[in-house]
Amino acid sequence: METSDFLLILATFLAAGTVKGVIGLGLPTVSLGLLTVAFDLPSAMALLIVPSLVTNLLQAITGGQGRAILARIWPFLLMATLAVWIGTRVLIRVDLNLMSSLLGLLLIAYAIIGLVGFQMSMSRSNERWAGPVLGLVNGILTGMTGSFIVPGVMFLQSIRLQRDALIQAMGILFAVSTLALAIALQRNGLVTGSIGLASTLALVPALIGMWLGRGVRARLSEAIFRKVFFAAILLLGAYILIHAILGNG
Repeated sequence: METSDFLLILATFLAAGTVKGVIGLGLPTVSLGLLTVAFDLPSAMALLIVPSLVTNLLQAITGGQGRAILARIWPFLLMATLAVWIGTRVLIRVDLNLMSSLLGLLLIAYAIIGLVGFQMSMSRSNERWAGPVLGLVNGILTGMTGSFIVPGVMFLQSIRLQRDALIQAMGILFAVSTLALAIALQRNGLVTGSIGLASTLALVPALIGMWLGRGVRARLSEAIFRKVFFAAILLLGAYILIHAILGNG
């Protein structure tokens, strides 16, 4: 791995960790978006494993509502975890430009939803059947693109969890999804020794970024930061999509 690539990895996870420290999510989204500029999608997905797993485990065990959350959304989490294997099998069989295009589209959709403030609302009766269905979709998309966000975060927002419970639930979703992704990528031969080492070392700037992000959160309006964040994700998604289309041509 070139020195410039390693420096890009460190800078990427410093930025992604900072975003996560401010708003509680965004580490996989930012890191994937930036890393796919220089790396192929499977390598970018493998690089995020250690920072994403550790930071989201910390988020998942913070809040004191873990048991209640698991009791409520375990069918969603189970399907979101198991379906990652399906998505990864698609990833290794399909043109990577197509998968990168899908990632770009997911980032664009996520950014637009965030910018317009759209939020679903779901009744308990609908939650029982929608949870496993949306978990299945989320898991497949995670395996195909490395993005845990769509439609998983929208589902968690729609069931009207309190803010602290929502942050903890997202941490649980991202942690189990990352673990499933790590196993699936390793079983399919997509995690090399150098990538694994780089992912482990990237944990340091990710944790530093989270610490910095908490400081930023205390000084900056979260509403303003979220608008800047979603606008940046929109531009990044558009860049990835255009780059993938041109690469396919």
